[in-house]
Amino acid sequence: MTLPLVRLAGTPYEQGFVHGETLYEQIENNLGVYFARFERELKLTRVETLRRADQYAEEIAEQCPAYHEGMRGIADGSGVSLAAIAALNVRYELFYDEFAEKPIPDGCTAFALLPEATSTGHLLIGENWDWIAGVRGAIIHTEETDGLRTLAFTEAGIFGGKIGMNSAGLGLLINGLTSRDDDWSRLRRPFHARCYEILRSRTLEEAIRVVLEEDRSCSANFVLAQTPDQVLDLETSPDRAGQLQCQAGCLVHSNHFVNPTALGIVERNVETNPHSQRRHARLERLLQAHRPVSLADVQAALRDHEGHPYSVCFHIDPNEPPEEFYESVTSVVMDLQAGTLYATDGPPCGTDYVLYHL
Repeated sequence: MTLPLVRLAGTPYEQGFVHGETLYEQIENNLGVYFARFERELKLTRVETLRRADQYAEEIAEQCPAYHEGMRGIADGSGVSLAAIAALNVRYELFYDEFAEKPIPDGCTAFALLPEATSTGHLLIGENWDWIAGVRGAIIHTEETDGLRTLAFTEAGIFGGKIGMNSAGLGLLINGLTSRDDDWSRLRRPFHARCYEILRSRTLEEAIRVVLEEDRSCSANFVLAQTPDQVLDLETSPDRAGQLQCQAGCLVHSNHFVNPTALGIVERNVETNPHSQRRHARLERLLQAHRPVSLADVQAALRDHEGHPYSVCFHIDPNEPPEEFYESVTSVVMDLQAGTLYATDGPPCGTDYVLYHL
């Protein structure tokens, strides 16, 4: 299996329309997956989910008009209601607010390697994105009206992208986090809209402002990088933020605050099977084991099964109920200098990395 590549250009609405028209089957799949999970796992009825999504969409129209236009385009292109598409686009807030009262979802393991640590002398970043089994994704290539190009992974039906890069040499990785203050009803600029704006930033400073210049509804981690050698990790709760830098040419992040006490943050729950710290430590050891690190070394590390199924390469635990099935939906590695993105469709141990060009 290979993730579909969708090429988009023009206005946000035009991009959204082609996204919706091209990926309508995958969008229908994701709507089925999410609405079932909303109801079964979060106890949110379809009516309540759509009510919350409608309320959030009204705010997005004011906060980020371009993003709202993109959602409207996806709705029109796929023949799905705007409220349903909005539910996909604010699903981070809906899920992570509820996860504050439940075991944390199985999440992602991300890394960045400075040029001094790599065999090519290029800045490499990437992650295993671990999420709900069955969610369908795509690689989106866009050409903006101002000439900026982006290349990113997204879930079908979610506008923009969340793991990707742009032609200004800027890259983005993400990790889910939770804290006591998470609350979707804050209705702040949502997580996926911020990802969209980050990937349309031309400088690291501009991307940092997208994350920090206003408060947030829910916690999240953003790994920001830009050629030739800039990397910054931003751990955020709704009202607080901390910064992490590379150590010995390497940065790794998973699904916990590295030092929540120093930030005055209380993480609201504990994983049913604690593994975020283990994944973090394991990937860090693998990437620090020898230098320089090649692309093949990185891909091998992302296929690592120590602690299986709760490993860096994450797999479904058959002992868990179906509503708690998570796996590495995709594995992504980016060379920001070369403008190349390698991605898998599914856990990287069982599929080849496919090369995409910016």
